[in-house]
Order: sequence, then structure tokens, then C-alpha cells
Amino acid sequence: MRQGRSMVDDGQDSVEAPPDGEVILEAQGLGVNAPWGHVYGPVDLRIRRGGVTVLVGSAGRGRTALLLTLAGRMKPTSGTLTAFGRTGKAQHLFDNAGMAFIDEVDGIRQTIRVRDVATEHLRWNAPWYKLVGLAKEDDLERMCRSTFGPLSLPSLDAYVEELPELTGALLHVAMANLRRPPLLVVGGVDKMKRDVSSQKFLERLIDLGRTQTIVTADVNGAVPRDGITDVLGVGNLTDDEFVRLEREDRVQ
Repeated sequence: MRQGRSMVDDGQDSVEAPPDGEVILEAQGLGVNAPWGHVYGPVDLRIRRGGVTVLVGSAGRGRTALLLTLAGRMKPTSGTLTAFGRTGKAQHLFDNAGMAFIDEVDGIRQTIRVRDVATEHLRWNAPWYKLVGLAKEDDLERMCRSTFGPLSLPSLDAYVEELPELTGALLHVAMANLRRPPLLVVGGVDKMKRDVSSQKFLERLIDLGRTQTIVTADVNGAVPRDGITDVLGVGNLTDDEFVRLEREDRVQ
């Protein structure tokens, strides 16, 4: 995993977005405490519509839990979260958000072939009465091209665990983004081992941000440029490995 110096002062709890631009997510005093201890918070931040927002904070269970909360997959235990005009409505946020490339809750098994992954998603999204056969090349093209852009798609016969890191990351994003929700929360760009992979991954997220709002994270921050809406420093994150999600903490 890449390491580097954060672009923000670690002692700073949050860097809020400028006032211009429609805010679709606003957290005030947001936090999560679990039976084993403090996870993150309090956190104040605002996510503006469109483009990519990069959260800058140390990797670990705190940052992961924050991303899950912003995707409507984890219930905060303190503070408020207003999403798409509604406060404290986790199900409404859940319905309008997708989540990808977060290992702790990722739905793609590593020991199966790309064909099996694509077939499963085709069947999940098909009417109950429709028989769906094994995924073919044109299915993979339709499901993945908008995420991969000019990059090569994986082979249908390749095992997910054997894919190059960038290809595997983009496959996770493509499968999570099939319904094109307004908000897509993506695990840390800094999970990549190679800088070039991280940069290409971010470029693909920026392209998706032309029609969606993308939220991701990177301990190294990001250089402001076209397509990067905001780079927000987030403190009060537990810098530790993610242990588990208690059943009661999940949004059903």
C-alpha cells in the first residue's frame, strides 16, 4: 500500500467544502462507536454534487466505517447525516448510493472467474421469470466499458484473485455501479501498491464523476484539477485494521 504525507494537517478535524455547489450529503458531529470502542467521529463534512470528492485521512477501520456510513451501509451512533434532502433516513441514502472496492463488505468472491461474477450480476438484475445463461463478451462489454474506458477488460476466464490490481479494482467498481446510482462511494485509492495504478484508478473515477457523484479516500490527498470537486481532510478516525461490522450496525 502506498504511503505518503497527507496534504492536510492531521490535527484538523475537517476542511469543509466551499459554499458554492449543491450539497447532497452533510454530516454534523457524525460518529460511530462499537462494542469494542471508538471507531470515528465527530466528523463534519459536506459533499457537493458531481465529480470526485477525496477524503484525506489515515486508512483503517475508522475511515472504512465513515465510507460505509456515507453510502448508507452503516448507522451512525452520534450526530446527523442529511442525504439528498432528508436527515436520518438511512434507507433513503441506501437506495440512492452504491458502494465498491471496500474489502470488508465487498460482494465479489476472489476465487471465482470473471465470467461467474458477470453472470451473477446479470441474474440479480434480470426479472425473476427470465432465464439468464452464462455471461458472454458482449455482456461484459456492456457492463464494464463505462468504468474501464480505454483500458482493457479482463478475460471472462480469468480468476478475480489473479487480475492485475487496477483491473481488479475497476471490475469491483463496474459491478457495483450497474444501476448507476446518483452517489457512488469507492474504497481508498491508496489501496493500490503502485502509484501509476492509483493515478489511473482516480482518472477512471473522475470520468464516472461526469454523470455521478463519486466519494473516495486517499491518505495522500489529491492535486486539485478538473473533475476533483473537493479534497476534504477528515480527522478523528481510528487508525487500525477494520475488525468487523456488528449485525445491529448494518443497514438492512
